[in-house]
Amino acid sequence: MAEFEIIEAQGVSYVSVTLDDEMIRAERGALNYLRGNIRINARFPPLSGIIKRLLAEQTVIRPRYTGTGVVNLEPSAGGFYIFNLDDIPWVLEKGAYWASDGEVELSVFRETVLTSLLSGEGFVALQTRVRGEGKVVLKSRGPVEEIDLHDDRIVVDGPYVLARTEGIKYRMRRSARSPITSIMSGERWLRVYEGSGRILLSSYPYWRYLLLLGVNEK
Repeated sequence: MAEFEIIEAQGVSYVSVTLDDEMIRAERGALNYLRGNIRINARFPPLSGIIKRLLAEQTVIRPRYTGTGVVNLEPSAGGFYIFNLDDIPWVLEKGAYWASDGEVELSVFRETVLTSLLSGEGFVALQTRVRGEGKVVLKSRGPVEEIDLHDDRIVVDGPYVLARTEGIKYRMRRSARSPITSIMSGERWLRVYEGSGRILLSSYPYWRYLLLLGVNEK
């Protein structure tokens, strides 16, 4: 399998991938530069997949890089996280996918209409589903914490969960039973993840990310 490495330099981080007659996929536009005998191939998914991704405002095409050499992806003031798939399907939140081994299968996962509406995603909320064996790279605002749930739950105020194993159920709920109390608390809707499995949580950003965000807002 390809060798993935996160490199920190000059206040940013980026992912470098070494290929030895291997193939990886990456998010469209993620390439910075490559070195060696590497071919780039971009294929359209089936029509049904194109429609689903367009409805969810997701990237339609994720290029493949095949051959021997090094692929360096675009740097970020946020961070990246690499984890291994062991044939257990994972659901990745919108915008979290960055790259993966060629053996990893990519598909679309659809949330319920009610959860989609309450989370602010509209009628259709589609995430990336990954399964198989290999490495997956996520893009994040800050450090990532891996949490194991054993018939338990975690309640989150915001889209801080980057990924979850498919066995974890996800729903939205009020912060309190009374709508008025929920509004007065300042936390109207919360995200609930429950069951048995793993989640990847990034609950606070790197200082450099906040600094760049503040500059861009001026």
